[in-house]
Amino acid sequence: MRPPLRAVALLAATAALVAACNSGDDWSQPHPAPSAVGTFGPGFVDPSARPAPEATITPQPGSWLGVHPSEDYRVVLLTAGDDAPTKALVAAVKDWAGDEHVHLRTIVVGNAHDAVPSIAKAMEMGPDLIVSAGNDLIDPLALVTPNHLDEQFLVVGAELAEPTHNVTAVDWDGASFRGEGLGMSSTYDPASFTAERCGAAIRAGVAAVLTDLTGIVIWL
Repeated sequence: MRPPLRAVALLAATAALVAACNSGDDWSQPHPAPSAVGTFGPGFVDPSARPAPEATITPQPGSWLGVHPSEDYRVVLLTAGDDAPTKALVAAVKDWAGDEHVHLRTIVVGNAHDAVPSIAKAMEMGPDLIVSAGNDLIDPLALVTPNHLDEQFLVVGAELAEPTHNVTAVDWDGASFRGEGLGMSSTYDPASFTAERCGAAIRAGVAAVLTDLTGIVIWL
């Protein structure tokens, strides 16, 4: 005898709910602290001398490629602006997340007034890392990040003028926007935001964060 359709529907809904609760997309559930899988190649950083806070390091190209996030890594991408460099950074972050099977959520900041609330929303999600793409987020991050030292932030394609130990940045000639009224760098070049450079930025930056090399600027 077949069960009533209502019972079938109830069972299906219950199964879907259980599946959702067990899914890696349900960030309300606890998960192991993230860790680095793999090791750096030669030349990422001098192993005998840890970089000082706010230091700038210039790693050898590709020396970060052997470091990957552990399973169930949770990242929120904060993005502001529709200019070509920001779009290139966003595409690179999404490509990286797909390659590494990272759980990625994206918050698009509509205007300057939404920036600080959007950062707060990102933190409320409980990610392992918040990645920032877009120069319009630099000043709001400088305002928020010193008051939330337990949150890890990664800025790609720009940097904070005075970062705290929880803010890591990846920059290069052609980028290097620092906010706080300092204006655009004289070497700013939108053409420098190539897919290759932006891809290197997210990978090198995440590798540094995963290995506790935070609060520094990685210069590519």
